[in-house]
Amino acid sequence: MTVSAPITQDVLTIPRKTPETDRINLVGLTRDGLRSALISAGTPEAKAKMRAGQIWQWLYERGVREFDQMTNLAKNYRAELAEIFSIEIPEVVSRQVSEDGTRKYLVRIAGGHEVETVYIPEEDRGTLCVSSQVGCTLTCSFCHTGTQKLVRNLTAGEIVGQIMLARDDLGEWPEPGRNPRNETRLLSNVVLMGMGEPLYNFEAVRDAMKIAMDPEGISLSRRRITLSTSGVVPEIARTADEIGCMLAISFHATTDEVRDKLVPINKKWPLADLLESLRAYPKASNSERITFEYVMLDGVNDSDADAHRLIELIRGIPAKINLIPFNEWPGAPYKRSSNNRIRAFADIIYKAGYASPIRKPRGEDIMAACGQLKSETERARNARRSPAPD
Repeated sequence: MTVSAPITQDVLTIPRKTPETDRINLVGLTRDGLRSALISAGTPEAKAKMRAGQIWQWLYERGVREFDQMTNLAKNYRAELAEIFSIEIPEVVSRQVSEDGTRKYLVRIAGGHEVETVYIPEEDRGTLCVSSQVGCTLTCSFCHTGTQKLVRNLTAGEIVGQIMLARDDLGEWPEPGRNPRNETRLLSNVVLMGMGEPLYNFEAVRDAMKIAMDPEGISLSRRRITLSTSGVVPEIARTADEIGCMLAISFHATTDEVRDKLVPINKKWPLADLLESLRAYPKASNSERITFEYVMLDGVNDSDADAHRLIELIRGIPAKINLIPFNEWPGAPYKRSSNNRIRAFADIIYKAGYASPIRKPRGEDIMAACGQLKSETERARNARRSPAPD
């Protein structure tokens, strides 16, 4: 196979080549991107769609990482593919397992940067919490990740690669000769609630989730994928149109004054603007409710008056309110609301006709709970900056 034309940036997502080998990484390319890459590398256009479909299934249905294993491709074609392309996913640097079974992965991506990914097993599902950025720009004052500066956006391959590495660890790829659709789905749900603001990395998140939802690959239902945003209003309608997944809002306050402090993006898009965009959200319905995430902070946003204001604010929006006991981290400026206060808050919301589940903290012993993610590299860097105790 000879390269007949250069592969242009509008075909492939960045980074186009793996730094170690100068080969083009296929993980993260859309179907159209994969087909275009094969054509640019010499595959006849008449066969490129079929070849792309075959490779796609090996990558995302079977979890294959070597071209030699793609046995429905000719041997010489496999060798030629291996000269030009690679199949690379992020590297697992460390894996911690909580007492409750939660798994936290420290993941290294291109450039030596690190993010964290969390798998949460439950009786009826297994949920993977995926990161979309190294660090975060939002500086939400209750979130540990918000104390880490943004380094860069993840590529589509680095985002979907987190799903692939978790399936590796869970042993979830089908065994040779078995139908993938008969396998147990240990990883059944994905939430974009890890490090970063997904809507500030829209295109890469969209492409990664399209790969995850493709029926000839990982094959997750769009209703089993939830994107959580702090309120990037201009991208909310686009999420429905171009991704189609479930939507969650990091809400956390019932007045602009308090939300400005907790979620500073509120200064750009205040509550009125955010709520207007949610009322117009194309997929909002009784069967596809918007989830309002609300972290419970002692004496800050947990009063009865807050609960009643919350009900009035979301009136008319198909919604459920997910109450999150604050997961404390070293140096955190807030305390968790008491169990009695959280229950009283939940009762007010429930009596108003809204589901108000109280999220059970998971993985706190390994700093894997909601709002606690922060890479080991950043922790080590901060530790070096801190003066030694007397």
